Amino acid sequence: MIIRQMHVNEADKIRQIDRSEQIDRIYKMNGGQLETVPMGHECPTWDEEHTDEMVNRFQRELEQGGTAYGAFDGEVLAGFGVLGHRFRGRNQDQLQVDLMYVSRPYRRQGLATRIMNELSRVAKERGASYLYISSTETESAVGFYRANGGNLTEEVDEELYQQEPEDIHMLKKL
Repeated sequence: MIIRQMHVNEADKIRQIDRSEQIDRIYKMNGGQLETVPMGHECPTWDEEHTDEMVNRFQRELEQGGTAYGAFDGEVLAGFGVLGHRFRGRNQDQLQVDLMYVSRPYRRQGLATRIMNELSRVAKERGASYLYISSTETESAVGFYRANGGNLTEEVDEELYQQEPEDIHMLKKL
């Protein structure tokens, strides 16, 4: 498995990602605390419309100065992460983990951690003090970010909150 920087012309490789997963529990914010909510359903992979949205989002972010890293199994994209281009936060010292996905057959092999380490390195090189994480509320996603240094933030980015109000917002100190 090779982890390397991805380029805007590789956006269509995202179509190879199987984002499906069994979701047994999700988290909700309740009075500043995480509350576990049982779910027990299968989340399917993206449909064509959502895949197109992800490809476009990847392209836009890279065209504006963002950075992407992918995990490749030969020619197959096994996972990827995108570091946003725009500084956020009161002190303008946060860069967002804009996208992070590992294809179902490749999960639990350390790929997301390796991608996250690359995004952290680049963010630090660009002068960021924190990664801003707006995580899907699934137990697996929140658990991953927390295991990789993410902590709940008290200062939620209003723009990102408006885009996905159910997300769990975290900061990772670099």
